[in-house]
Amino acid sequence: MSQEYTAPFEAGYYYHVYNRAIGNELLFYQEENYLYFLKKYSDIISEHVETYVYTLIPNHFHFLIRIPDELENPEKTVSERFRRFGISYSQSINKQQGRRGSLFMRPFKRKRVNSNEQLTTLIYYIHYNAVHHGIVKDLANYQWSSYLSIVSNKKTQLEREKVLDWFGAMEQFISSHAFQREVYSGIKDLVIE
Repeated sequence: MSQEYTAPFEAGYYYHVYNRAIGNELLFYQEENYLYFLKKYSDIISEHVETYVYTLIPNHFHFLIRIPDELENPEKTVSERFRRFGISYSQSINKQQGRRGSLFMRPFKRKRVNSNEQLTTLIYYIHYNAVHHGIVKDLANYQWSSYLSIVSNKKTQLEREKVLDWFGAMEQFISSHAFQREVYSGIKDLVIE
């Protein structure tokens, strides 16, 4: 596997963390699976990373995270947390579906974000993933993405204010997303095939 897909977690850096189910398997079979996935993420990973945006698709997921500056031994800590998270979620789906074995591809893929431009593009890409895969026509209609959490006033563990500050304000965040339907042509290297 390419080094860029397993870049070590280092304090102070942003990462695109993503993975998919093995073969033609699904990660999410029903609404409760999405909710359980997010709860497990919150319980196991959230206190160790800053989560900016995410999307959950029936057979894969994407997160944009940042490793806090003060986190000690980030590679070991965050990798172990994602490992525990993957095992816990896999066990629940295996039990529910009467299946055995691994659910996720190994290892969880991660790419370090190396520029401000890449960070902005990645936020659009993650939010538009359900549109890209033909699940919905409008990202504002997809409940398993952080987009709706960012544009709402509901309590969230996401770094909402930091995301909005990145774009300037709520209005700029919404309007800039409205013009990004063609964003995929320039970011093929981010797509999981």
